[in-house]
Amino acid sequence: MADKRDYYEVLGVSKSASKDEIKSAFRKKAKQYHPDLNKDDPSAADKFKEVQEAYSVLSDDDKRRMYDQYGHAGVSSGAGTGGYSNFGGFGASDFDFGDIFDSFFGGSGFGFGGGSSSSSRGSRARRGSDVLMRVNLDFDDAVFGCNKKINVDVVEECDECDGKGGHGEEKCSTCHGSGTITTEQHTILGSFLSKTTCPDCGGAGKTFKRKCSNCKGTGKVRKNKNLTINIPAGINTGDRLRVSGKGNPGSNGGENGDLYLEFVVDEHDVYIRQDDDIYVEVPLSLTDALLGCKKEIPTLYGNVKINIAPGTNSGDKQRLRGKGVDNKYHNNKGDMYVVFKVYTPKKLTREQKSLIDKLSNTEMDTPEIKEFNRFVRDND
Repeated sequence: MADKRDYYEVLGVSKSASKDEIKSAFRKKAKQYHPDLNKDDPSAADKFKEVQEAYSVLSDDDKRRMYDQYGHAGVSSGAGTGGYSNFGGFGASDFDFGDIFDSFFGGSGFGFGGGSSSSSRGSRARRGSDVLMRVNLDFDDAVFGCNKKINVDVVEECDECDGKGGHGEEKCSTCHGSGTITTEQHTILGSFLSKTTCPDCGGAGKTFKRKCSNCKGTGKVRKNKNLTINIPAGINTGDRLRVSGKGNPGSNGGENGDLYLEFVVDEHDVYIRQDDDIYVEVPLSLTDALLGCKKEIPTLYGNVKINIAPGTNSGDKQRLRGKGVDNKYHNNKGDMYVVFKVYTPKKLTREQKSLIDKLSNTEMDTPEIKEFNRFVRDND
C-alpha cells in the first residue's frame, strides 16, 4: 500500500473536489494516458490504470469516505479494477467512457477493448418525445369533473407486421447480425478501428425479405382516435393530465412518449373562480341593505338562504364555508364568498319621494358621515 500515490494527487484535484470536478479530471487524465494514444510510452498503461483506480474510488461516495478515513487500506479489497482493456471494471458504472473519445475525436467510436459506445448508442432503444395538447373545458365540467372525448392522432404498433416493420425476418448480411460495421480510421495519432451502426439494419442485426407496406418499415402507424379521458373534479386553467403512451413513437424499439393535456376553463356568467374559491355578486335594494333581509343565494350545489345584516354596504362579503370547488385534482375544498352590491333606484314614485323626504328629516348620519362633515367645516 505504501508505494501507491494519493488518489487525489493522481487526478490532480483537491480533497474537497465535487463529483463533477472529479469526473472532469478523470476525463482529461484518461485522454492523456490511454495506451492506444501513447504507444511509444511504455508507462502509459500503468498510469492509465492508476487513473482508473483513483476514479473508481473517488467517484463512489462510500469508497471515498472509507479512503478519506483509512487511506488505501480502507478500499484495498475493491479499489483495483483491472487493466484498461476492460472498461466494465470501472467502480462508477454511470460513467460513459465513450464520451471521452466522442469529445476528443468528434463522435467516432473506437475499438478499444470495451467496444464502441457510439454504435451502442446508435442502436439503443429511445423513448419517444412527449406531446402537449390544449383542451377547452366548460366551467361546470371543470368544477364537477366529467368523461370527455378527445380527438387525437396516436401512434400505435402496426397490426399487419406486429410492429416488426417487415415480413420474412433474416439475419442482416451486411453486419452478420451484430448491428455494427467496423472500419479503419486514420488520424494523426495513428490508425483506429471505428464501429458504426449498420446502415442496412439500423443496428437491429436483422432485415426483412419484404418491408411492411402499411407502416413503411417503421413498425408504427399513426391513427386518429377518440380517447375518453376521465377529468377529475376541480381541474383549473393551466392544470395538466398525463395520458401514458399516447405521445410520439420511440425509436429502435423504445416506448412511446406521453400525451399531456393542458386545460383552459371557460368563464361562468355568474360565478368568478379564484383557485378553489367561488365569488358571486348579489344585488341588494336600498331597503334590503338598510333593514336587512333573508335572501336566497345560488351556490354550486343548489340554492341556500342567508341572513343579510341591516346596514349592509356595497363590497361587504359573507363567507359560505365548503361551498367552493371540491377539488379532487389537488385534494382541496374551497369556500364561496357572497359579495353584496347595493343598487340605488334612479326613478322614484311620488309616494317614494315623500317617504324619503320624511326619512331625510330624521337623524340618519353615520359616524363616518359626521366625521367627514366635520372635516369639511374645519377646512373652510
